[in-house]
Amino acid sequence: MSRRTHPPKVFFGWWTVLTGGILALWAAGYHAYGFSALFKPIASELGFSRAVTSIAASIGRLEGGLEGPLSGWITDRFGPKWIVIVGVSIIGISLILMYFIDSLWVFLLVWGVMLGTGHNVGTTVPVDAAISNWFVKKRGIALGTKMVFSGLSGVVVLPLIAWLIITQGWRMTCLVGGVVMLIVGLPLSWFFLKSHRPEYYGLLPDGATVKEDTTKTEHMIDRGVKYAAEVKEVEFTLRQAMRTPSYWLLIMANAIHGLAMPVMSIHAIPFLTDPEIGMESLQAAGMMSIYVGVSIPFRFIGGFTVDRFKRERLRFIVGGAYFLQALGFAAFLLNPTIAMIYIWFILYGVGMGLAFVMSPMRARYFGRKAFGSIQGTAMMFGTPIGVIAPIYAGWVYDTTGSYTTVFIVVTGLLAAACALMAFVVPPKPPAQVTDVRSIV
Repeated sequence: MSRRTHPPKVFFGWWTVLTGGILALWAAGYHAYGFSALFKPIASELGFSRAVTSIAASIGRLEGGLEGPLSGWITDRFGPKWIVIVGVSIIGISLILMYFIDSLWVFLLVWGVMLGTGHNVGTTVPVDAAISNWFVKKRGIALGTKMVFSGLSGVVVLPLIAWLIITQGWRMTCLVGGVVMLIVGLPLSWFFLKSHRPEYYGLLPDGATVKEDTTKTEHMIDRGVKYAAEVKEVEFTLRQAMRTPSYWLLIMANAIHGLAMPVMSIHAIPFLTDPEIGMESLQAAGMMSIYVGVSIPFRFIGGFTVDRFKRERLRFIVGGAYFLQALGFAAFLLNPTIAMIYIWFILYGVGMGLAFVMSPMRARYFGRKAFGSIQGTAMMFGTPIGVIAPIYAGWVYDTTGSYTTVFIVVTGLLAAACALMAFVVPPKPPAQVTDVRSIV
């Protein structure tokens, strides 16, 4: 591998952030937010109920839980580059195949299994691990920047999807999404993702200056470990992390909070266009963009803050985020008017932005070397609620004609997650800090 004794003018890690951001922008625009706009057109044309249509999104979340540990381990062991390339390819092919679906089982296979798999391995854990590998003291701002791009998908890509559905139909909308993903995503992944942390290329995290020339990877790795120790970051293996209470408390809080996001991202537009609210589909997409748009600056603020807060205080940022989201739901339930929807969505958006501190917080707690494995196993344990949530919401609507019960349940669980975060203190360092290549 080539060596550098001085950092380049633009630290390569920022190209990784830009690549991860663009991939998240387009993929989340379809998978996370666009499905809400596609929901009714697909269900109407193919004759599905809301509960059945929601199954496709839940399959994707189930896939994420099953694949999380494996994709995380592969990322830690072999690097993120190739697994992201595979994921981007699957996303593109899946969206193209959506143009041809004509039955429930094909819909569940293509959107649920294939697109869910592509999104999970192409834009989540491996990309976050790649960014976390290249940053330590600026990790929060780096991951926050990637999350800003992801949030822009709800402001830029979602309205585009809604417009394409109206003018071209949902099938052509999916076809366009797949072609763009392949044309743009594959070259970016090939050129701007590396397989290893920066020490392997003669660089230090964050673009820090290398004061002494060296040609040995072992020396650079040691310098990287010392650099991370300046912010009290210790490298845990997966097993060491799983022996700490903090690991399990983080999973519990994140899993409980995980009920709200699929309910909002999948059922927001159907809820807003129901007779009770009575919005047009394009107007509803614009309303949904409010909470996503509001979250964008707070994703960046959260990332900026996490780099400057002591580890002991990070739990209060996440807990406060959950509280704001619970407050938004409660405000609407107490006064269910269109005017209150704006308050609800603004509070939810602020909390949504700050809640993304969870990812850099986990890296600050457990270090870089097993970040993919730790993040992936956390996804696995948190999957059941994310799988059940959209189906449950659709079932409640199908049986009662209202989402009120769902909103009450989400409010209570968000309040519980807020309280739980108060107990998620930083873990004690492991008894033995192993080599950075020892991830399990």
